[in-house]
Amino acid sequence: MALSKDQITEALNRWNRAWEEHDLEEVMELFHDEIRFENWTGGTVEGKEALRQAWAPWFANHGGFRFTGEDTFVDEEAQKVLYRWRLDWPSLEKGFEGRPETRRGVDVMAFKDGKIIEKLTYSKTTVEIDGRRVPLTP
Repeated sequence: MALSKDQITEALNRWNRAWEEHDLEEVMELFHDEIRFENWTGGTVEGKEALRQAWAPWFANHGGFRFTGEDTFVDEEAQKVLYRWRLDWPSLEKGFEGRPETRRGVDVMAFKDGKIIEKLTYSKTTVEIDGRRVPLTP
């Protein structure tokens, strides 16, 4: 089942609301059972249940996070999305733990059967803390 551009956009709007509410189960609703997720460190998780388990501690322990969509490009024919985001959360960077941090990146997502089957996340190599650019620590 291919989604129209409007259906993809509406699905992403519902997904964004779920992120705003820190609702893991609702976030997971848009993922295909065979989801392949690669995070900004290159770590990979395959399968919806494995992703739910990987994200559960993050949702439980980082309730202060907030994603804001900055731009979205939808390719209806290819069933792909490029989603540019901003993440505001308590920093985990050494020496800045708990201080407000802003991180920017993009997700490249592919849909299959109306669900996200692949989500590749890319992040800038610097973050913003206290109004200045800070390089990410390895």
